[in-house]
Formats: sequence, C-alpha cells, structure tokens
Amino acid sequence: MRELRDDQATALLNLRQAVGEGKRRIVMQAPTGFGKTVLASALVESARAKRKRLIYTVPAISLVDQTVEMFYSQGIRDIGVIQAHHAMTNWSEPVQICSVQTLQKHNIPEADVVVIDECHRWFTFYERWLRDPKWANRPFIGMSATPWQKGLGNYYEHLIVAATTQDLIDRGLLSDFRVFAPSHPDLSGVRTVAGDYHEGDLAGCMNQSGLVADIVQTWLKRAEGRPTLCYAVDLLHARHLQEQFKAAGVECGYQDKKTRDSDRRYLKRDFHNGTLKVVVNVGTLTTGIDWDVRCISLVRPTKSQMLFTQIVGRGLRNADGKDYCLILDHSDNHTRLGFVTDIDASHTSLYDGKTRVTDTTQKIRLPKECPQCSYMKPPGTAKCPVCAYVAEAHSKIEPTPGELAELKRKAKTLAEPLPRVFLAELRCYAIQHGYKPGWSAVKFKDKFGYWPDRSMEHDPPALIVSPQTANWIKSRNIAWARSKARADRLEGVR
Repeated sequence: MRELRDDQATALLNLRQAVGEGKRRIVMQAPTGFGKTVLASALVESARAKRKRLIYTVPAISLVDQTVEMFYSQGIRDIGVIQAHHAMTNWSEPVQICSVQTLQKHNIPEADVVVIDECHRWFTFYERWLRDPKWANRPFIGMSATPWQKGLGNYYEHLIVAATTQDLIDRGLLSDFRVFAPSHPDLSGVRTVAGDYHEGDLAGCMNQSGLVADIVQTWLKRAEGRPTLCYAVDLLHARHLQEQFKAAGVECGYQDKKTRDSDRRYLKRDFHNGTLKVVVNVGTLTTGIDWDVRCISLVRPTKSQMLFTQIVGRGLRNADGKDYCLILDHSDNHTRLGFVTDIDASHTSLYDGKTRVTDTTQKIRLPKECPQCSYMKPPGTAKCPVCAYVAEAHSKIEPTPGELAELKRKAKTLAEPLPRVFLAELRCYAIQHGYKPGWSAVKFKDKFGYWPDRSMEHDPPALIVSPQTANWIKSRNIAWARSKARADRLEGVR
C-alpha cells in the first residue's frame, strides 16, 4: 500500500482519536485530489489488522467496480461485492463493497465498521440504518468533498476536515485555476425548487440561440486545445450545445444519466486520445471520475454549493503539462457563491437542518464586476485595477457588455492542526531532535496558553510533523534566537 502523506496520516490519526473518544458517527471532509483511495485503503487495512469486518457503500452501481479496482490497486484483495448478479459476490469476505441500491433490498451483513462514500448523497435507507439500535455502537464513517447536505448533522455527530481545496493547491497536489465570467443570463424570472433553480425555467433561459452561440465562441477564443467538460441544464440544452459545437467544427461528445457504461468508457477514451475536444453532459460527471480535464464550461446556474464545488473539482486534478484549470462561468455562479477555495473553508460543522446551509455564503466575500469594463474585481476593491472606474451600486442581474474578465482570488494559508494532533506532532519533533520529554508540553502551552489535558498524556507521538507545525516551531526558534541576541547585546553594553 502507498505510504501516507503527512496530511493523510494526520486525518487518519484524527479519525482514530475520534473513535477512541467514543464518537460513532463521523464525517471525513476531503476535497478532490486529497487521495481518498489511499486514505480509504489505509482505513480498511487498519480494520483488517484488528480482524474486523468492514462494509464500504457507494451511491451508484457504476461506482462498484471502480471501488473494487481502487482497493485492488492498493493490495486489498479479500473483497466481496453486494450488487445484483455481480461475479464477485461472496458474503464471507471481510470487506464488502455494496451499492446502496442493492444493500437496501437485502439483509445487511455483520460488520464492525461502515464507510459511506459520498455521504452527502442521501438515501432514506441511511436514515434507518444509522438509527438502528443494533448498529448504535458500530462506527459509521461518511466520506465526501462536500458534506454540507441539510440535516446531515442529525445523523452524524462529528466532522473532520482533512484539508481544504486551497491547502492542496498551495502544496501542489491540486491544479490552480483561473475563472472568467462572460455576459450574464437574466435569471430574475427563474423559480427556485428545493433550494436550486427550476430546471425547466433554466432551460428556457439558457437555450437562447445567442447565448448558446456565445458559449461556443467563448470556448473557441479562450479554451481551444484544452480538453473540456461542459455542464448543461437539461437534455435538450445539452443536445443543443453539442450541435453548436459540432457546427463550429469542434468534435463534441454527449453524456447523460442514461448513457450506457460501455458508451461512457468510449467517451473517456476518445476524450483522452484527443478525438473529442469537449464532452457536454447533464446530471453526470460530478463525482467519481478522474479524467484529465483542463477546462470547465459551466453553463448551468446553481444555488447549490455542493453541486458547484463538485463540478469545479472535476477540473482540479493535476496532470502532466497542465498549467491550470480554465473555468468559463457563463452562469454567474462565482459572483453568487464565491470561489470554491472559499466555500469549503467556510464549512466547519455539519448542518442539523435548523441552520440554513446558505448561511455560510454570508462568510464569503464575493468578487464584484466592474460595470465599466466587466473585469471581475477581487473582494473589497472599490477602484477597478483595469480601467480605474470607481464602482457604484447596480443590479447584479443586469447584463453588461464587454470581454471576458478574469476573477482573482486571495491566497489562503494552510489550516493549523487541532490541539491534540499538534501535541502529538510536537512529541514526534522532540524525538527526532533529541529534546527532553517536557519540551513538547512547554511548547504546547506557548501555543495555546494552557497545559495539555491529562487525557493527552498517553497519546502516542505522530508519525510525521506537518508543515504547519514545523513552520510554527521554526518561527518560535527564530524569535528565541533574536531575543537572546538582543539580551546578549544589552549585556555587552552594560
């Protein structure tokens, strides 16, 4: 099995500590590119080392074989599959990979640990299972890049944020991105249903011939040569886009929920060998894909932070020769929701259904459009850095002419480890440098202003020191050296 990175090892340590503290309903939030394959495999290996049985559920039948391949690539072979008529069906194996659609129709096999992949995709079956008294003491671990489903906090009690999207970009583990926002659709007459735009109303708005043609012309100007996923509103809208791309001489594929698995494999093949330049899709290609995507054409407006983040995440995986992911946002999603790097960082707790999910948007400073030149200014910028125009209040839905304008975002700093993890990393550092046992407690107090709790006394040292902790120690050492030098100078004057 592949060796864990420091942030992956810290996430696994946090998970073990949460279980050790008695928590039984835990969500692990980890963005695209964090390495869910490696983390999930380490979790399975840990359970198997203790001779425990494990259930791993996926939200779609199409993800079953992909998950089997994922575990096989990590050396995990004692696997059975619970999916109708699957060749690997074997209920005696200690690791069971299950589609939720099949599992809810059968008796659930015995297990000591349950992992629910993409736990933001909710099924009524999960509600019954999570609250079944027979399973009350078994750990349920939900995994998702966007565990912000309203009411999820009614079933899970603890959230672990393994990393944010900006963390991974800063460390070079995800591709950076650039956002351009073209002329805007007028969504003032589009109704809202279940927290997102009404699909039929959206289709009528977005399928105007001028707007669709502008989408193709924008791609030809900005993104030609970049393998592109285009996200449409509905089937007719997607087909219309495909026709417009082909009319412009651009080879374009199409996928929706009814596209057969065999056809999806051909689409992926042709996308990667360059036969297809663009794949237009609707209702798919938002989770569980690892395509080499270098441009996202976002033609589908949404109010959902989860959908928006999942879509953009498809373009953030690193690839050879990839400089950045180009995002063409034709739908004002960024001016309405902000950058994905701000969205996932704003979620620090699970939602119990009483706190509105949209409340988190209030924490995000949104980019603003210059009404003079359409440049998307960074948050808090009154004077446009391009044309020097000082903005005045204007309608957000009023269309404005002009060229595409790039949205800029501010760099984020890496999140610091939790106190318990911080102490474990201090102990690791002390061992590496031969420091006395009490050094880590003194540094802990220096950081947090109080001594470590007794419950931490018997925690083992971390396996590795994170960059955040190492940087903090370095800063304290520099500060100490400078203060000592000043004291020596003063002593010399005397």
